[in-house]
Amino acid sequence: MAVALGIPWNLFSKGKKLNIVVLLADDQRFDTINALGNKDIRTPNLDFLVKNGTAFTQAHVMGGLSGAICQPSRAMILTGRTLFDIDRQARDNQDFSFDVFNNYITFPELLRNNGYATIGIGKQHNGPQVYSRAFTDGAKIFFGGMSDQYKIPHQDFAGDGKYPTERMYYSEGKHSAEIYTDETIHFINKYKSEPFLIYTAFQSPHDPRTCPKEFIHLYDEKKLKLPPNFLPQHPFDIGSLKVRDELLAGFPRTEEEVRKHLRDYYAIISHLDHQVGRIIKSIKDNGLEENTLVVFAGDNGLAVGQHGLLGKQNLYEHSNRVPLLFWGAGIPKNKQVDGLCYLSDIFPTIASQAEINIPESVQGISLTEGFKNSNAPLRPSLYFVYKHFQRGVKKDGFKLIEYNVDGVRHTQLFDLKKDPWEMVNHADNPAYQTIKKDLKQELLTLKVKYNDNFSTFWKGYDS
Repeated sequence: MAVALGIPWNLFSKGKKLNIVVLLADDQRFDTINALGNKDIRTPNLDFLVKNGTAFTQAHVMGGLSGAICQPSRAMILTGRTLFDIDRQARDNQDFSFDVFNNYITFPELLRNNGYATIGIGKQHNGPQVYSRAFTDGAKIFFGGMSDQYKIPHQDFAGDGKYPTERMYYSEGKHSAEIYTDETIHFINKYKSEPFLIYTAFQSPHDPRTCPKEFIHLYDEKKLKLPPNFLPQHPFDIGSLKVRDELLAGFPRTEEEVRKHLRDYYAIISHLDHQVGRIIKSIKDNGLEENTLVVFAGDNGLAVGQHGLLGKQNLYEHSNRVPLLFWGAGIPKNKQVDGLCYLSDIFPTIASQAEINIPESVQGISLTEGFKNSNAPLRPSLYFVYKHFQRGVKKDGFKLIEYNVDGVRHTQLFDLKKDPWEMVNHADNPAYQTIKKDLKQELLTLKVKYNDNFSTFWKGYDS
């Protein structure tokens, strides 16, 4: 086994192997945690993770080649690979659907091969083959088809690795987040005497954003502040204005309707936060706090009225920036790291903390330097993709977004330090032309680095 690059967890665990619990939220954006600055939302248990662990405040998803951003995001988390290097066949065929390329090892497989019981619970959006390779146990497995948080199509864990639709059944009468939390606690109790990985993928706060009334009553929609970048409609076509997510509210957007969406979004996050608290309590009650690592992340963000948008099919901060929290054995307390990173960096970070060699197939970077140094630079820049319509780059506090929709091009340049809500476009500002030129060159450099070599976006692109 490799020596961990971060703080050795075994200094805290008396020689026991590191247990790992990964909790993945569905559509939770970066600014939905009270302790990280949003005073309108109530998240006492995520606040606990922030204050007693390490938060990476500049974590992002790379994007996707279809409207379902969560699918490639979860594939990148599982494999530690980047968007165009997960499914080569889809890329080479110019197919914007998505499938995990099965030859890449996932982090649950890596832990399984190193003596861990690996448990998969909840939303497994990359298919039965990947799931059966990765996990030795599990429950309430969801492969798709949800339309009601209280009626979820599930499958039980299958020892034969087969998950035909005939085995599917509906879990009714209890919220999906509560069901997945119940199962997580069950498996903590079941495997507490041996090393385990539990990967619990929630379906909150994804719509339909229903949850128990006591959480909805935490928020008065009339008192909720609209985001500064609220718009009735987006100023130009970004190639995804009539996709499913955007049709959840009328056009143009109204302040009243957006406030209702924001209330429901905050309420279901508070409900999810309560479930996270139950899991933390179970870890403590079982005496596992000293040798367990908890990772909490969101699979992508969501607009909820910002820029005239509701969904995540865009490259703004609200849609590609997500929470990423680490708590537990060997993790510094009350630390915030501002270095740029991707969710694909979770895999090598877990491997480093567990003192397991990182496979050569992993393209992510270990974030363990961030545990030692809040100012660790991590990644110098980030590359973003949405279908063949949008490309973006983030570097040195600036973000460039380029659009090509049916041959109509737009450019946006944001100074994120002065304008975190991305409201002022400096693309034509003479004072920003050097920065714009540098970012356009960086975009082309990253295009090559990340093998983005087939999209019609690039036809006629002028650097």
